[in-house]
Amino acid sequence: MSVPSRISANTSKEMLVLYRFFRGLKAARLKRIIRLGMKSLWLHRLRSLLTALGIVFGVCSVIAMLAIGEGASHEAQEQIKNLGSQNIILRSVKPSEERKVSENNRASYILQYGLTYADIKRIKSTIPGVSIVVPARIMREYAWNISRQTDCEIMGTVPWYPEMRNQRVAQGRFFTDREMDEKANVCVISSEMMQKLFPLQQALGSTVRVASEYYRVIGVMEPKSKGPKAEESTDSSKGAAAERMFIPLETAKTRYGEVLRKRRRGSFEAERVQLHEVTVKVASPDEVVNVSLAIKDLMERNHNKKDYDMVVPLELLKRAERTKQIFNIVLGSIAAISLLVGGIGIMNIMLASVTERTREIGIRRALGAKRRDIVTQFLVETIMLSGCGGILGVLLGITIPFLVSYFAGMVTIVTFWSPLIAFSISGLVGVIFGLYPAIRAANMDPVEALRHE
Repeated sequence: MSVPSRISANTSKEMLVLYRFFRGLKAARLKRIIRLGMKSLWLHRLRSLLTALGIVFGVCSVIAMLAIGEGASHEAQEQIKNLGSQNIILRSVKPSEERKVSENNRASYILQYGLTYADIKRIKSTIPGVSIVVPARIMREYAWNISRQTDCEIMGTVPWYPEMRNQRVAQGRFFTDREMDEKANVCVISSEMMQKLFPLQQALGSTVRVASEYYRVIGVMEPKSKGPKAEESTDSSKGAAAERMFIPLETAKTRYGEVLRKRRRGSFEAERVQLHEVTVKVASPDEVVNVSLAIKDLMERNHNKKDYDMVVPLELLKRAERTKQIFNIVLGSIAAISLLVGGIGIMNIMLASVTERTREIGIRRALGAKRRDIVTQFLVETIMLSGCGGILGVLLGITIPFLVSYFAGMVTIVTFWSPLIAFSISGLVGVIFGLYPAIRAANMDPVEALRHE
């Protein structure tokens, strides 16, 4: 090996040794600074704990509020999806002026309003893109099982109603086309109605009495999820009922006819309503908006008064998604204020700590500590405060939604990104609000700091 090559090899070895030495020196210095920061926080345990509580509750509120908001939004969207994203729902609504006459006039009369079978024929024959139409009639009656009774909605509909409305039969089955053609006295009841009428016995195969008619129970629907109902009431004048009973449409027409009679104290009222609800299924989701506009125009031309209401679940779903985004922004902003308050608390305590430790800072500077060492020491303390507070806040924020779901029965959803964002913000708050006190401590004149009593 030549002399120049030997010299270059020795030089590179020396440079490597020096690099490792300085790297080890920096690592040792950083460890010492971290150890000093932990010691300082431990000497003032109560003050450090109270300072970190601002970050704890800030992070906790961010995660918990977003989880509750996400759960409420998810529940509302699920209710809307149950109506069918490709469906358009028309409902009969008693006009407001007719209601006033009904309340003030004691005489007997027949009020005619709402959807008709002619509306279904027009929709099928004139509007392209309509694949299935589901008519329904709704009556409000008392249902009995021996001595047990409940106030329920009786819905006369067609056999393909569950498929159209994304509902399932939990026990038994739904009625068939043959049973509808034969006008059979069969029924499918909701799970809420089963609990009221059959708490101690098997519902399937039993009978339910409505007025003087008996209906054999052939199925029980799945229970509805708890939460806000999305346009579930069939008629605003009737009110919503969890107890619902489904019978064939032809059976309902035979048993009740087109005129529904209501007897009140001192008055008699009769309503002629052919259909209370019509569900129209569109072949393609892209055609839902155009078909809804066509149906709206068709209904306006054939109804002189506003005696119907139209619900488009797809539009409701899009509106719910926009509301969810706004809701999350509002909740996140409110919760972020708690983190800001926690950051201000950290800055306040660190400024007080700088004043208390002025002489210590002067001694360290006199013994050779550099400004970046002072800055690092105070930043380590603030980051440890905010980091420990962030970890406790994440644990508490994940626990609270589960407690809310358990005790309040609300749906809460903790997303993956909410604890991650909350913890990242807490660390950022520690750095930002700890930087000024650290720089102020590092810029102290060592001589003046040593004179401080």
